[in-house]
Amino acid sequence: KYSAEKPAVLIGGITMTIRIGIICPSNIAYRRFLPALKKCKNFTYAGVACATAREWSGGDTAENDSYILLQEREKAERFAKEYGGKVFDGYETLLNSPEIDAIYLPLPPALHFKWAQRALEKGKHVFVEKPSTTCALDTGRLVELAKDKGLALHENYMFIYHRQIGEIQKLIASGELGALRLIRASFGFPFRGASDFRYNKALGGGALLDCGGYTLRLARFLLGNTAKLVDGHLVEDEQFGVDLYGNAVLRNEAGLTAHIAFGMDNSYQCQLEIWGSKGRLLADRIFTPPADFSPKLVMETGEGVHEITVEPDDQFYRSLQVFARCVLESHFQQQRYEDILQQIELVTQLEQIK
Repeated sequence: KYSAEKPAVLIGGITMTIRIGIICPSNIAYRRFLPALKKCKNFTYAGVACATAREWSGGDTAENDSYILLQEREKAERFAKEYGGKVFDGYETLLNSPEIDAIYLPLPPALHFKWAQRALEKGKHVFVEKPSTTCALDTGRLVELAKDKGLALHENYMFIYHRQIGEIQKLIASGELGALRLIRASFGFPFRGASDFRYNKALGGGALLDCGGYTLRLARFLLGNTAKLVDGHLVEDEQFGVDLYGNAVLRNEAGLTAHIAFGMDNSYQCQLEIWGSKGRLLADRIFTPPADFSPKLVMETGEGVHEITVEPDDQFYRSLQVFARCVLESHFQQQRYEDILQQIELVTQLEQIK
């Protein structure tokens, strides 16, 4: 469903691939996005933009900022050396380029709204890293702008498109688990250091906006569109002023409940458990399987325990194909808009009850 590769159709019936550029030479763009993009026949990598001094710090560039900007330029040159494409001097320069149809936006969360808005205003489709923005109001404004201009706006919760999710759906549908009783999902990792943007409130840090969003997205996927937030709790760190860990309860109209937990000062967990009347299903690499990794699903029933090995899959590539479809199909754009709005609404609700 998500892997069909079609060229973008332009006005006049002329067809061509989608020319995409990157705002900021980030690590995830280099390690995950570009290798996945290289596999895509329906995209052309056009280049990466480095921030100008004004875009980075408002124009008053301190010595440390100058060093960072130099590092950014060196990273961008490495992108060009390995993957081709141009190095654009400034985010606005990239957005103004007629050589760009779409952008990939991997900046810290607090910067998503500003640069996604600017991209949409310039007529560019937007593939934004999660979360879409830091609040429901800003995401709603982006969706309205995208609707008005008929542009794609896709949030990169890429794990949803990995083939192990399809395998899990098949196992649920098979009846082997019986009637579903409870869903548990957890995602957390050890402290990454004070310099990481996740611990910086001004950059949109916090466990909820980072790893918590994954667990909310998975719970929402499994519970369906009637999923509602029942309760939740976030624990804020006084030093950083952001939430370090938290948990929540969601429930759908049929009464099926999901418990989620997340944190960024925790021992590592990346797990899904589905408990039914006849058995239990475990997936211990549900959110972050590498492209060459074979996830294992463990089924426990009265007949014993057996493992199901899922073939490796590149979930970043799969997400790019969803984005391509969103560019191509206006009715599919509408589905993506609704999905993004539902996600940020739950995030905002949980943040408000902390």
